[in-house]
Amino acid sequence: MNADTDILEPMFFKPIGQKAKLSKIQKEIVRLKKEKNAVILVHNYQIDEIQEVGDFVGDSLGLSYKAAESDADIIVFCGVHFMAETAKIVNPARKVILPELEAGCSLSDSCPAEKLKKYKDENPNTYVVAYINCSAGVKALSDVICTSGNAVKIIEQVPKDREILFVPDQNLGQWVSQQTGRSMKLWPGSCYAHVLFTQDKVQEYKLKFPDAPVVAHPECVQSVRDIADEVCSTEKMVSFCKSHSSDTFIIVTETGMMHRLQREIPEKTFIAGPTDNCACNDCRYMKMNTIDKLLECLKSESPEIDVPETIREQAFAPIDRMLKWSL
Repeated sequence: MNADTDILEPMFFKPIGQKAKLSKIQKEIVRLKKEKNAVILVHNYQIDEIQEVGDFVGDSLGLSYKAAESDADIIVFCGVHFMAETAKIVNPARKVILPELEAGCSLSDSCPAEKLKKYKDENPNTYVVAYINCSAGVKALSDVICTSGNAVKIIEQVPKDREILFVPDQNLGQWVSQQTGRSMKLWPGSCYAHVLFTQDKVQEYKLKFPDAPVVAHPECVQSVRDIADEVCSTEKMVSFCKSHSSDTFIIVTETGMMHRLQREIPEKTFIAGPTDNCACNDCRYMKMNTIDKLLECLKSESPEIDVPETIREQAFAPIDRMLKWSL
């Protein structure tokens, strides 16, 4: 901490050199993966050690469809619970396992399925658009699913005579409403990690690094989004930083994204977005998965994710509608 300015010392993720060698545990994971014909899906927010042994690194829906394209018997989803559920919804015939069963999500938890059902019963004309960061039960009650990358396109196709309820992220919903001009009701949910970013701290970094564009996730609060140079999904962050002329970027999302950016754009520098108390921002749920838990998960092929078939079928329908609307 700088006593004069009270600005947190930035956390830099600088251009990387030669790729790090795999540890003994990582090598054993790679061996077991081949032996068991498993595919390891790794969310952008996972720790570096796990990203380095993943077959695919990306966002939750993209990873689920990567699994569907593979011939693996076992899907190991290194992320949080709702993401592994999504993989099972899309790949019902595969065994889906999650290194840490208790890896939950504050955003998903903010919208329990029973509360959404009660709202729908009381408001039967409501058209429910659900951000993919929700449980299988909420997906099953929704009319269409969206991601942060395609939410604008999806909202633009909702019938004009229907009142929209956007669940569960109010910040993403607010941003999409502003982008589309479409009025909608917002479920009062949020990602605890993304709302920790504040306008004041991000503005301090903007002043300190004036040539570094600020790239923020739409789950951030409006005051942070308003001062960002680009607001986009994690997948779009990669393409934006690749094509932009700047060699340094301030990235306002969960810190695990820095490793993905470093791997794919090794010649550029990334600065983790600050919160009031920290120069970076880790999600405690994402970080519940460890390299040791991943190894044990592969050895035991558990804990396994199960979604009842009735719920799975109902949850798949709005995902399928989203895919058709995204063509």
